[in-house]
Amino acid sequence: MSSKKQEKLRFQLLSAQLELARNEDRAVVVLVTGHAGTGKGQLINRLNHWLENRLTEVQALVPSEEDRRHPYWWRYWTRLPARGRIGIFVHGWVGDALFAGAARRLGEGAFADHLKEIANFEVDLRAAGITLVKLWLDIDADIQGQYLAELEADPETRWQATEEKWQRHSQHRVIEQLGKQLRKATATDDSPWLCLDASPGNDLLTPVVEHMIVAMQGTSKTATVAAPSSGRVSIAPAVPQLSDLTGHDSAIDKAEYREQLACAQARLAELARRAVWRGIPVVVVFEGHDAAGKGGSIHRLTSALDARTYRVCSIAAPSEQELLYPWQWRFWQRLPKDGSVTVFDRSWYGRVLVERVEALIDEPEWQLGYQQILDFEDQLLRHGTVLVKLFLAIDSDVQLKRFKARAVTPHKQHKLTEDDWRNRTRWDDYQRAIDDMFSATHQSAAPWSLIDANNKRRARLAVLHEVTMRLVERLQVN
Repeated sequence: MSSKKQEKLRFQLLSAQLELARNEDRAVVVLVTGHAGTGKGQLINRLNHWLENRLTEVQALVPSEEDRRHPYWWRYWTRLPARGRIGIFVHGWVGDALFAGAARRLGEGAFADHLKEIANFEVDLRAAGITLVKLWLDIDADIQGQYLAELEADPETRWQATEEKWQRHSQHRVIEQLGKQLRKATATDDSPWLCLDASPGNDLLTPVVEHMIVAMQGTSKTATVAAPSSGRVSIAPAVPQLSDLTGHDSAIDKAEYREQLACAQARLAELARRAVWRGIPVVVVFEGHDAAGKGGSIHRLTSALDARTYRVCSIAAPSEQELLYPWQWRFWQRLPKDGSVTVFDRSWYGRVLVERVEALIDEPEWQLGYQQILDFEDQLLRHGTVLVKLFLAIDSDVQLKRFKARAVTPHKQHKLTEDDWRNRTRWDDYQRAIDDMFSATHQSAAPWSLIDANNKRRARLAVLHEVTMRLVERLQVN
């Protein structure tokens, strides 16, 4: 290519990137993978030189100890670029599967399962408005071997002919086969694979830049896409419904309550210490009606825990910074590492509750949210997380009584907001959304525990009991 045409192409790329940064309506993720000895590093260096690198992030991940102490997909969700920026991933999530399969650390079935996870992950990225540019760099096995030998023979380039590259050369045939399977399973109309012959001397930059410009100049509207079926058949048989609550729990004497509370907290404290010692992460989700007593229940729960091992995340409307990322991003950021506890006061279920009822998103988006939530929780469970999902429910009369009490109690007035009163006018809409949420996300491995919170004392004891029982199951103790 002539220097004049090259400068024109570079200008077009930079213009598309600056337009992306001005609009902040989406991010771009460039995934570069393929065979060894194909000049990925050189391509990325040249591409980064053409781009405004203050708006570009390059991720060449070697998993850290912190990465390994979180669910697998945490390392990618937490490194996604914000809207208006470009993220370049070297091998990334597809390389993890590809090279583990080539080294036989993943069997045929496990490799196929990982491809499904990749497809689900990329569906979530596209649904969040992220433009995916996926590059596969190909090379013939003989040419690859000759090129590595030439690198090794030259003292100045010998360092590039690493043992890992020679190993990948020996695995060329199986990488080629797995690569075809991978590309077939993960290619879509809006994020196809661009396959390039990366033999020495071939120009890779020009077709990559042209491909990126087309992708970046495409529609910027957030895509609404259907999630691939996960084949999940673990829906628990007894799905809770709000109509199950009678609201007739008898009162409990204060002295008896204190005695039971002390015993329940002591038991929970013992089990929590065991979970910490064994490096088991614990996630406790609190959802419920306004004024159902989530705060009081969380206080009684955390009073049994070591303050060094837990944190409480109170989830409100996303910040301006959080809105620059996919909606799941802020929850991945808050997950506990192994041996820690995170308590969510409200959670990712806002996607199918408040965002649905208040029409903050369209119906296809909150319908997709159910599958996205199941995929998210499946990742937690695969990592060995104890996931406890609690819904504290009260009836409308009890809520009104508590609202009025808050209004005249100085140290509780801050808990009552205009939104609380407004939400009461949508009571029936929220009831339908809650029951739909139970039906769609109640799984045998991550069931919902419906807590009758009309009586605060009994509700607090029930919360402690549910968390204790889930730890007993995980720790396999009496």
